[in-house]
Amino acid sequence: MKIPLVDLKANYLSIKEEIDQAIQRVIDNSSFIMGKDVEEFDKNFANFINAKYSYGVGNGTLALHLALVAAGVKHGDEVILPVNTFIATSEVVSQCGATPIFVDVEEESYNINPELIKKAITSKTKVIIPVHLYGNPCNMNDIMKIAQENNLKVIEDCAQAHGAEYQGKKLGNFGIISTFSMFPAKVLGSFGDAGSVVTNDDELGKKISLLRNHGRHTKYEHLIEGYNYRIDALQSAILNVKLKYLHNWIEKRREIAHQYNDLFKDIAITPKENGKHCYYMYVVRVKNREKLQEHLKNNGIETGIHYPIPLHLQPAYEHLNYKKGDFPVAEKHAEEILSIPLYPEITNEQINYIVNKIKEFY
Repeated sequence: MKIPLVDLKANYLSIKEEIDQAIQRVIDNSSFIMGKDVEEFDKNFANFINAKYSYGVGNGTLALHLALVAAGVKHGDEVILPVNTFIATSEVVSQCGATPIFVDVEEESYNINPELIKKAITSKTKVIIPVHLYGNPCNMNDIMKIAQENNLKVIEDCAQAHGAEYQGKKLGNFGIISTFSMFPAKVLGSFGDAGSVVTNDDELGKKISLLRNHGRHTKYEHLIEGYNYRIDALQSAILNVKLKYLHNWIEKRREIAHQYNDLFKDIAITPKENGKHCYYMYVVRVKNREKLQEHLKNNGIETGIHYPIPLHLQPAYEHLNYKKGDFPVAEKHAEEILSIPLYPEITNEQINYIVNKIKEFY
């Protein structure tokens, strides 16, 4: 049996007719830049998140950069973020001329530790970026309290957390701005790169709208200097189709994850939900990970590690002078975590096969 980590083809085939019609409509109309499909996706995604504004952009990294620019992050500022996220979260900070300040994570949630955020704040701190890793909500009550007490802005990195909730509220509605990635493998995935910037603030909404499209008010009237960060109409049309199914897909992911939890409870450390987890990835912690990975690979089961090298140990950040041992929880996780297949189309037969092969190994 062959089981991929993510089965994008199965997802496409489940809604093939609608996707094909949407793509063909865009081609027939030859309206590839901005236009009706982008407007509809912006409106539909904002409604899904229960937010006021959503602006589609080229990818999740551009979304983060746009959010930081809109929030006024500049040279000399510091931005606090977790050390175990994808590098996109930190590299956009550097691109603004600011310095990423890494913070260790909580043992059970894998998310940024609010108590350690307090210790990382300096007079240069401008923004906190909580990353809802794997789709599991951060402790937003404590993070927002810390931000308010220290007059800091919060930008939520929701790249992996479409539709996840914290205390009954959709993620993306806590900070002044939130960002999403629609990378193909995400809970809501495009057929290429795409992303979105979400806000409930009227003035920030206007600024983001201008910044993503050359700062223009009309085709040749530019109120400010901006960027070419627009989402493609083709991706918007595809995402509009997928949005109709997203709630059910998330519920299916949660159902499968809870099934895994029961089956894995005696052989692995399973995820602890900190709210309504949307399970972009199902990540367990195991012993002898590399040997287990090899065993699963030999039995046709694809796995992943998200992420094997914490940011402070990346060669790209040698200049920040962090060292091994500075963030012990994230370092420990990086040696134990393993992502196993989870997607709405996975079958019970495949789930049982995966679990049995892991039990067989141990």
